[in-house]
Amino acid sequence: MLRSFILAAAALVLVANVASAQDKVARGAAVYAEQKCQLCHSVAGKGNVKGPLDAVGTKLSAADLKAWIVDAKGMTVKTKSTRKPDMKNYTLPDGDVDALVAYMATLKK
Repeated sequence: MLRSFILAAAALVLVANVASAQDKVARGAAVYAEQKCQLCHSVAGKGNVKGPLDAVGTKLSAADLKAWIVDAKGMTVKTKSTRKPDMKNYTLPDGDVDALVAYMATLKK
């Protein structure tokens, strides 16, 4: 009986975590749209094709994705990026940054 309860509780936590992760990714996609990221970047051919993000989740770690969002100037120097115009630093609530990173991490070609 106790084992069944523990397994059920674990399954419930797992389902809640999956739903939470999906919610975070959906929020990240919304932040992407709200911040008009598509003016400089594209996903699945929608937006500015000069800055495709389609495989960014494969190429960059979550830490690097976050750094590009909150310290774009520093990342431009660190990576010796030559793309112009330079990406601006964004000041977003931590939850929105985390959601945007979660969304970007799903972008894998």
